[in-house]
Amino acid sequence: MNFLVGLLNKLGLRREPPRRAPLRVLLLDDDESRHEWFERRFAGDELDIAVEPNAAIELLDARAYDAIFLDHDLLPEHYNSAVAPADDERTGYAVAAWLAARADAQMGATIIVHTRNADGALKMVQAMRAAGRRAEYVPWPRLPEQIRNYWQR
Repeated sequence: MNFLVGLLNKLGLRREPPRRAPLRVLLLDDDESRHEWFERRFAGDELDIAVEPNAAIELLDARAYDAIFLDHDLLPEHYNSAVAPADDERTGYAVAAWLAARADAQMGATIIVHTRNADGALKMVQAMRAAGRRAEYVPWPRLPEQIRNYWQR
C-alpha cells in the first residue's frame, strides 16, 4: 500500500483533504537559503525563524509549536569540522538539551533535526529521546520527502 501511495504522490494524483488550521513551525537554522525554502514550503502556516539557540529557546518558551526543525551547525567554524565543537551552547544541541530538560514544553510537537552533521544530529536526538521525547534525524537532502510524509499539501 505504501508503494501505491508513494507513486500517487510522485505523480501528483493523490488527493488529501486540506488542513483546517495553519501549522505553527519553528526553524532553527543560520542558512538564509534554507529560510527561504521553509518559507515557500510552509506558506500559509505560521513560521518563526531563529538563527541562534537563545532566540529559539525564547520562542519555544513563549509559543506552542506543531513542528520544530533544528539545525546543529550554526556557525562557520562548525561546518565540516573533523571534531565536535566544544561549544554546544552555540549549536542546535543547546535547544535539544533545553527541550530534554523540560518534559512539559512542546510535548505535541514533531521534532526533526535536519543538519548535514550526522554526529551532531545523533547527539541531539539521543539527548531528547533519553528524556522521553520523540525526535528524529532527517538529513537535509531527505527533508522535503519526510515533510511530505508528515504534512500533505
